Amino acid sequence: MTPRTAEVRLPGGLVLPYAEQGPQDGPPVVLLHAVGDSWRSFGPLTARLPDGLRLLAPSQRGHGGAGCPPHGYRPADLAVDLERFLDRLGVEGAVLVGASSAGFTLRRFAAAHPERVRGLAFLGSPALLADKPAAAGILAWVEGLTDPLDPVAVRGMVDAVVSRPLPEEFAELMVRESLRVPARVWRESVRGLLAEPAPDRLDQVRAPVLVVWGDRDTLLPRSDQERLAAAFPQGTLRVHHGSGHVVHWDDPDRTAADLAAFAASCTGEG
Repeated sequence: MTPRTAEVRLPGGLVLPYAEQGPQDGPPVVLLHAVGDSWRSFGPLTARLPDGLRLLAPSQRGHGGAGCPPHGYRPADLAVDLERFLDRLGVEGAVLVGASSAGFTLRRFAAAHPERVRGLAFLGSPALLADKPAAAGILAWVEGLTDPLDPVAVRGMVDAVVSRPLPEEFAELMVRESLRVPARVWRESVRGLLAEPAPDRLDQVRAPVLVVWGDRDTLLPRSDQERLAAAFPQGTLRVHHGSGHVVHWDDPDRTAADLAAFAASCTGEG
């Protein structure tokens, strides 16, 4: 199924492009991309998800052709954007899927609006980033960025987050999308991620939670993912053997199967 693309204007004037796939009356599943990506990063995944789901994938502020205000790139800001996005599209509740850093945004949203969460799925999302050995290097990299970004360095970053070679056309697409993100957006986003605390006080989120982690992830250890799953009353850890940090790029077939089963269990459509 080919996704439909559109734009939505949020209160305050911020414009977000988004892709939509599936029937309008299908169970809504919202996919949030990681820093440096766009809605296009979910292409291999959405192509494999069931046709009956209503898939919504926005490009977040500063990314993928979205509005690029001077500030507002911390998870708390993006959680407000998510709330307004759902309001504009008339989505009262949804299964929410966050890739990597977007998991912080989902946690903020879920803590503030647990009644709107039908399920949460985290794809390689940290419980905490600041304590990771790679954190200092990530911060140093973004602090040194200037516009335009270096395509060679960005390609190296894309290749480093998977354990298997990506299809060349898709890898180049992801490089182009990352190059569209201004250096200042990278810096403020990463600073915000490093300032995010470890998960706590998420016991009000009673919806099912799925944490998907690749055991070849060089950024996140299993203990971090166990901590994230344990923060929720209904958290479950699913391990993808042989996958790296971006599990939905490394093994989109298995990730799609896991998410389809999870969405069905959350919405009663199975």
